[in-house]
Amino acid sequence: MPSFSTRAVAALISEREGLQRVTLDDGRRAYVLTSLVGRVDVGDPVVVNTTAVDLGLGTGGWDVVHWNLARASFDAPGPGHVMKLRYTSLQADTGVAEEADSYRPGSLAGVPVVVCSVHSQLAAVAAAFAAGAPGRRLGYVMTDAAALPLALSDLVACLREKGLLALTVSAGQAFGGDHEAVNALSAMEVAVSAGADAVVAGPGPGGVGTGTGRGHGAVDAAVLVDLAGRAGACPIVAVRYSDADPRPRHRGVSHHTATALALAHEAARVAVPDGRPRPDVTGPPHEVVDVHVPDVLALLDGAGIEVTSMGRRAADDPGFHAYAAAAGALAASVASTR
Repeated sequence: MPSFSTRAVAALISEREGLQRVTLDDGRRAYVLTSLVGRVDVGDPVVVNTTAVDLGLGTGGWDVVHWNLARASFDAPGPGHVMKLRYTSLQADTGVAEEADSYRPGSLAGVPVVVCSVHSQLAAVAAAFAAGAPGRRLGYVMTDAAALPLALSDLVACLREKGLLALTVSAGQAFGGDHEAVNALSAMEVAVSAGADAVVAGPGPGGVGTGTGRGHGAVDAAVLVDLAGRAGACPIVAVRYSDADPRPRHRGVSHHTATALALAHEAARVAVPDGRPRPDVTGPPHEVVDVHVPDVLALLDGAGIEVTSMGRRAADDPGFHAYAAAAGALAASVASTR
């Protein structure tokens, strides 16, 4: 059950659209989703949800401001009538792209859709896509398989700043993208309608895993492959790979990728860097494609991107990012021929 406490805001650490980070008077850190509860100022008394930090979960040590007691009310009407975070105390009328009279879904026929199972794969996918398809626009669809607020992703903020993501779409109960969508398939169509030449789809930060064969958020990757494939897109799987993960199930090709490929009904292209181990593929006739990828560390450094995965910097686990970059490079090749 949740844990709440009342604290005062001691200092403002940082602020960007949709998000503030603050220090509280007890020394703990918290973030504020300003689209849901408004801004806070130094000295404001706030109600804070401390549950995740108290349990030692992967929020990075941040509590969440639930309400600002200095404010008697907060009113920020949304653009439509479709709600997200439905039937919670924070449900919000975000609206969705699909309800606009002017909306026309984009065709996914032939569009490369890179499917990720870990949020940190996004960096190498975007950098490799930009290097391989200059001038082409990459859209990010964030599913609701992990974190729900898109504003929480420092990585997305960085990639937008560097011009490596042209647009974002938050799908399902995820919220805060440039565009909102009802579900993941429609979110891909929204991305194309908004001008994306290719799509990268996957969870936000803070993925869920239990150590069991199917009790993890990466199963969602199978659904994304099937949705994209059925819509006529070109699904490309970003293999989760590691040379540094201490957990045997994630060393080499992660069991997350193997499970998703086995569960998918639609065929996908599985991108592998030249000369690196190829996954044992089961399920539909997936095509394993060897892809030439430049030095992934140089690729990320050249783009000015700092990224960590499971607390490891890119230099600590270059294989992880090389496999993600292979998917981005393959998507760039497909997009360049359309």
